Amino acid sequence: MPSSPDATGPNGARGWLALSALLLAGSLLAQAAVPADTLDWQPARALREPWRAWTAAWVHLSALHLAANALGAALVGAFGWLARVPAAAAWGWFIAWPLTQLLLLGEPALLHYGGLSGVLHAGAVIAALHLALAARGARRAIGMGVLVGVAAKLATETPWAAPLLRHPEGWDIAVVPVAHLAGVVAGLFAGAFGAAWQKRALTIVRDD
Repeated sequence: MPSSPDATGPNGARGWLALSALLLAGSLLAQAAVPADTLDWQPARALREPWRAWTAAWVHLSALHLAANALGAALVGAFGWLARVPAAAAWGWFIAWPLTQLLLLGEPALLHYGGLSGVLHAGAVIAALHLALAARGARRAIGMGVLVGVAAKLATETPWAAPLLRHPEGWDIAVVPVAHLAGVVAGLFAGAFGAAWQKRALTIVRDD
């Protein structure tokens, strides 16, 4: 998780990388040693077993599922590092992690869910939002481009339409586009909150 809540620091990339490493390491350990139904998201158990909002991201239903999300975690981690995200963005991603699963309470028909994809969508949105709001020139264009790309991906997945579970060619598990939408919404919320927090902290420092 992020090493410091100081939003005025020049770079929260170490915390960002630590968080991506935690997501990956937890996934590897869960795959090796813990039954999926002990950790996965189950809306019926959300209140009495709230840890599932975190541990569900570590659950993977096949080796292909784990490999794809491990690659995604590495890419999102590298994106945040190269974007030089501040600590506020890293904390935003930490907040978006459980929030992604909690938003799935809006889909009570989704009785079980596991995987990193929703949380990775959140991370990509947060890093891109940082670039779009705080960077200039080509870096801002990259941030805007990623946000547009994520929006286009959601448009092609149509997570608001039936069926809830999809079976794309080449995958050996069902894909849940609504979890990607939940991650994007969580990322936008946490990213905007982090940006406002950072701006306020910088204003206070300048005033002092």
